[in-house]
Amino acid sequence: MRPSEAADLRREDCDLAGRCADCGTDFDDLAAVKPIRSCEHEKIEYRWGRLVLAGTSPRAGSHWTDDGGSHERRGLKHRGRAETRTVPIPPRLVELLCAHVDNHGVGPDGRFFRGLHGGPLSESVYDRWWKLAREKALTESQVASPLVRRPYDLRHAAASLWLNAGVPPTEVARRLGHGVAVLLRVYANCLDGGDDTMNDKIGDALE
Repeated sequence: MRPSEAADLRREDCDLAGRCADCGTDFDDLAAVKPIRSCEHEKIEYRWGRLVLAGTSPRAGSHWTDDGGSHERRGLKHRGRAETRTVPIPPRLVELLCAHVDNHGVGPDGRFFRGLHGGPLSESVYDRWWKLAREKALTESQVASPLVRRPYDLRHAAASLWLNAGVPPTEVARRLGHGVAVLLRVYANCLDGGDDTMNDKIGDALE
């Protein structure tokens, strides 16, 4: 997700899938989990879920919004206002989003992430916490480097990971929400190296 998409993420946009390890019941969305007479569904194995992204919440300034707020809800970048983008998410993210709901709930409008008084999450707030997180997670030399300097860098890292894992560029571009030309122009360098691996793959295809 782009940061503005994450800021607008709502519970209704998420299918958080899982499976009960005790009785084997599958759940398309863990919001539907309810204890039954034969099983309490206490042990959940998280599975691949999906997000259906529908909007963004970028900062526009109070002079530029209809309600005088600092953020304005808009459609997805490069798409019509009513268009959506479906993105599969791995089990670990499903688990994290479920934990977030359990620990913090969601806002009245279903938004996951919100400010202290329930409004949109301020860029200055998550920027400040991001800097603190980098200091906790990285070495001193890494903190001084450009490594994951911005939250947006995680999006770049995800694209690089997927490409190096062999996911076709068309699918990576679809999940990121832009065209293949942009993807290859921005992320082509992450495909450098690994000649032996590429040679082996081509050799296997030729046999």
